[in-house]
Amino acid sequence: MPRLTVLSGPSGVGKGTVVAAVRRLFPQIWVSVSATTRAPRPGETDGVEYHFVDRDTFARMVKDGELLEHAEFAGNCYGTPRAPLERRLADGVPCLLEIDLQGARQVRASRPDALFVFLAPPSWEELVRRLTGRGTEPPEVVARRLDQARVELAAEPEFDEVVVNDDVEAAATRLVSLMVDP
Repeated sequence: MPRLTVLSGPSGVGKGTVVAAVRRLFPQIWVSVSATTRAPRPGETDGVEYHFVDRDTFARMVKDGELLEHAEFAGNCYGTPRAPLERRLADGVPCLLEIDLQGARQVRASRPDALFVFLAPPSWEELVRRLTGRGTEPPEVVARRLDQARVELAAEPEFDEVVVNDDVEAAATRLVSLMVDP
């Protein structure tokens, strides 16, 4: 039976880019859509990038046990709806969650049978280049992200497998091979 795969790694490592490649190259993989209290960004569609909900709805989802994991980040709440994931797993569909370290630890506590994959940068220097190269954040935000990335990189031994993101399509292919050939 296909199992749940949890992908995590430091900010700037390219988790979203690798997951987009998985969606494009391996459409048979189901990628969970998180719920969030943040407002949609231009071009985002409810139910595609996120399920956009208000704080009261999110709080009810937490209280009712509807989320596999949840966290607050930068003033917004994020969480993984449990029911769609459980349905896909019951149907035998390989499932992928892209979540932060805190969420991965929550999932490990409740789903130790999941496969936990750490997406690593080719080097610290490359991660710094990616985070500073965005040019969309002020230096103090980049500094905070780098500090957080050090903490996240130190958690690599907590994961079952490591995939180095030095080539997006190769990383996506390696991730899927871990998911479907356990």
